Amino acid sequence: MMKALNTKTPYFFIAPALLLLGLFSLFPIVVALVISFTDISLESLGDWSTIRFVGLENYLEVFKDPIFMKSLFNTLFYVIIGVPLVIICSLAVALLINFGKARIFRAFRVIFYMPSITNVVAVAVVWSYLYNPQLGLFNYVLNFLHLPSVPWLTDPTMSKVSLIALAVWRGIGVNMIIFLAALQGIPKTYYEAAQLDGATNWKQLTKITLPLLRYAIFFVSITTMIGWLQFFEEPLVMTKGGPLDSTTSVALFIYRNGFQLSNFGYAAAGSFVLFIAIIIITLLQFRLQKKEVDY
Repeated sequence: MMKALNTKTPYFFIAPALLLLGLFSLFPIVVALVISFTDISLESLGDWSTIRFVGLENYLEVFKDPIFMKSLFNTLFYVIIGVPLVIICSLAVALLINFGKARIFRAFRVIFYMPSITNVVAVAVVWSYLYNPQLGLFNYVLNFLHLPSVPWLTDPTMSKVSLIALAVWRGIGVNMIIFLAALQGIPKTYYEAAQLDGATNWKQLTKITLPLLRYAIFFVSITTMIGWLQFFEEPLVMTKGGPLDSTTSVALFIYRNGFQLSNFGYAAAGSFVLFIAIIIITLLQFRLQKKEVDY
């Protein structure tokens, strides 16, 4: 009996975490999946008898929706441009701080991390003023240098680039901390041995630092990719998806249909398309990482 109790003891310790995970993560996913096959709306919440089972109709309609397809393209644009920029910039800052000798590099940790913990709505409002075509600081500097003003948030392509610039600025801090922790875990004896052999700084970076940061880069790539696939706050606050839905992301499309138009079933279908896309991309990244490790 004592042996059986000992084998069950670990489950008692993880039971609260599993209960919370199931209650607040798995259960809502199941509910959303069920809702995606119905025509539930705000009116239906008052009278459940009016809810109809529509099968795959919501999913078929989602893929026929030109705005949803445009939001998919926009999200793909955000991911392709934003993810590499965040990883490269945060890694560069981490390297600069880790190997920098001056005292000012200690202050850089706070300077680069502050945007990550600042409220995204407040940041977006401030950047909206910076992007203002008439009164914004960015166009003022351009005009001061005798350069033409830029339609930061009114041009379909430029508005996406502007949102990416803001998101990259906000995303550097957290990833910088992760890279910095990984860098400080690399034994200094590796660098000392390389220096004795006459290795240049570039050789040390490419042959020691980057290979030993492989798992940190992989982790940051996964988390950053998932975050950009769920890109939401910046386009909601700064452009509301405009102009002409050029900045509408999939997450914003789901929010608009679910909370503004009360088409909960339709929004749930869109959310599961995004959910499946995230799973597929994540599994592909794991597969690529496994191949590199095996190689």
